Amino acid sequence: MKLIPRTLYGRLVIILVAGMLGAQVATSSIWYDVRHSQVLEIPTRLIASRLADIVRVSASSPENTELLLSNLNTPDFQLTERDAPLPASARLSTQDQATEDLLKNLINEKTGTRTPLRLLNLTLLDQQGQKAGINSLFGSSPVAGQYALELQLPDGRWLQVQAKEDQGWTSLSPADVMLDYFWRIYLVRIIVLVIIALFAVRLAIRPLNQLAQAAQALGNDIRRKPLEVEGPVEVRRAAEAFNLMQQRLLHSLAERTRFLAAVSHDLRSPITRLRLRTEMLDDEQQKQRFRKDLTDMEGLVSTTLEFVSSGEINEARQNIDINALLQSLQADLQDIGEHITLIGRAKHPVSGYARSLKRCVQNLLENAVRYARDVQVIVDEQPEHLVITVRDSGPGIAPEHLTQVLEPFYRLDTSRNSSTGGYGLGLSIAQTVATAHGGTLVLRNRPEDGLDAVLTLKNL
Repeated sequence: MKLIPRTLYGRLVIILVAGMLGAQVATSSIWYDVRHSQVLEIPTRLIASRLADIVRVSASSPENTELLLSNLNTPDFQLTERDAPLPASARLSTQDQATEDLLKNLINEKTGTRTPLRLLNLTLLDQQGQKAGINSLFGSSPVAGQYALELQLPDGRWLQVQAKEDQGWTSLSPADVMLDYFWRIYLVRIIVLVIIALFAVRLAIRPLNQLAQAAQALGNDIRRKPLEVEGPVEVRRAAEAFNLMQQRLLHSLAERTRFLAAVSHDLRSPITRLRLRTEMLDDEQQKQRFRKDLTDMEGLVSTTLEFVSSGEINEARQNIDINALLQSLQADLQDIGEHITLIGRAKHPVSGYARSLKRCVQNLLENAVRYARDVQVIVDEQPEHLVITVRDSGPGIAPEHLTQVLEPFYRLDTSRNSSTGGYGLGLSIAQTVATAHGGTLVLRNRPEDGLDAVLTLKNL
């Protein structure tokens, strides 16, 4: 899905923030209970105060109880005496049970005795006398509570009460209360939690970013210093495994170079002996054939060793003056009668390995002058990379072979074959050096004939 971030950092942030928002939404359900209790707070206390007065008068002056009940009896506060309580009704809801407990506690505190009381029914009414919904509960218009309850008087009689009491005055409207609740409980808290999540996740994945950067840099400099082992246990293990892998790669490259160097050294001795024996032959035709074969063998051994060593860069990275490097190669080729045209200049040096990069460009130039004339080197400096294009006017390469010629020992059987010189390693060495510099080497045919070898180097 496109909405899911591709980075671990983005995914962890989304998981944490979504979890916190979900928790906030789940806990926001208490706002209904809070508002419901807030609306009934004042009406419940007023009714409890009247009922407590009735209980106190009934206990202290029973002869005045009837007069008090008569005076308190109004359309919004109807009192009816009964000899026995009404049959038990359905169980109260959690909110109504809390209101019943509040009534009992208030009456008991004011009278100093435990008065039996039972809340029969409780309904919230809007201004039209209809049952109030959630819109009325959170609106700006006041609502009223309609109570149906019964309590036992000290003389044993039961008093049934039908009371209606308004919400009363409040300093803040429900909308203002909700806005304040949303601002302090939601918005501010969410902002703080998001900031903490961003900082915590960034801190947690920093070792992983360092590990990824080290893996990318390893391709440019396999001899870079080992990765620091720090952070959580899992990251430490990954760093240790990475450092071990780097050491094994270095050991493998060193072993390969030593092996081929030893083979090359051992082969030179029998080649030299065969060359001496060749000179002792009487048949001049056979002598020339042996000479050619021995020269090819010696060149193949040297070129193979050069290709293997191109993957192991033993020099320090430095800033390279590309203009001076190209001019040096131009002068070298002019000494042997080859003409090279330089087009464009690099304004800034390039970070890299001087000897290896020179070998890379030299192989491209030698490959171009071997098969064509009018060779041009075009330098194009971009903000993030430098492009060096070696352009020739030769026959080009068939499209199906453009990528294969970059493979080791791959030679074409047409115009670019072994008879023109080379062992199929020059372009492979150039590509290996380009990769070691974090760059690329691409071959492409030009519409008007000829080949472009495009070397792209990153401005590190």
